[in-house]
Amino acid sequence: VFIAQSRASGSHRDLEDEELTRIFVMIPKTYTEEDLREKFKMYGDIEYCSIIKNKTTGESKGLGYVRYLKPSQAALAIEECDRSYRAILAEPKNKSSESFEHDYYSNNMRPELRGNTLPFCMQPEFCSFEKAETRIQEPVSKRLSVISRLPFIQEQLFALFDLVPGLEYCDVQRDPHTNSGYAVIQYSTAASAIYAKYKLHGFEYPPGNRLTVIFLEDGNDSSE
Repeated sequence: VFIAQSRASGSHRDLEDEELTRIFVMIPKTYTEEDLREKFKMYGDIEYCSIIKNKTTGESKGLGYVRYLKPSQAALAIEECDRSYRAILAEPKNKSSESFEHDYYSNNMRPELRGNTLPFCMQPEFCSFEKAETRIQEPVSKRLSVISRLPFIQEQLFALFDLVPGLEYCDVQRDPHTNSGYAVIQYSTAASAIYAKYKLHGFEYPPGNRLTVIFLEDGNDSSE
C-alpha cells in the first residue's frame, strides 16, 4: 500500500507530520491519557496522546488523538485496533478541529444501517451519498454487473471489489468475439453493493479503461 502525496501539499516531512502520523479515536469517557497510550503503544512509538475535553466542565468527550513517529505505525493502529475505537487519520491541525470532531462524532453515533456495521459509514463522503441516494428511485440489489472494454483477470478484479466489506463472489466472464470484460459481483448486503457502485463506477482499471458498474436483479425486494 502506498500513500500518495497531494500536489497541493508542502514537503513530504510536513505531510507526514500533519496528515499521516496522527489518528483520531472514539474512547470510553473514563479513559485517561495513560489508558489511551497503554492501548495503542503496541502498534508503534507514540509521540503524544491527548483527550478532548469539555472546555467548561473539563470532562472527557470520549474522543482522543494518538500521534505516532511513523505513518506506518499510525496505519497499523487503524488497521489492527478494536473496531469500537473507530480509528481514522486525523485532520491536519491547520483545519478546523472542532468541525472535524463534530462531524466524526455525529457520523459515528448515528444509528447503523439496519443489519450492518460497515466501517465506511464513518466516512463523510459515504454519509452524504447515502442521504442523497435515498431520493433516487433506482432499483438496487446486492448484485452488480461490471463491464469493461478490456478483459478482466479474476484475481485482480476480486481484490479490487474486496476492498468493500461483504464481497461474496466475483464471477469473471469473457466474450470471445469482442474480447471485452464482463463480471458479476455479489455482496452480502445491499449497502455494500451501493457503496461499491458509488466508488467504482467510472473507476479506471487498468488506467485509461473506465469500468461500468450497474445493479443486477437478485430476486430480493429492492425497496427494503
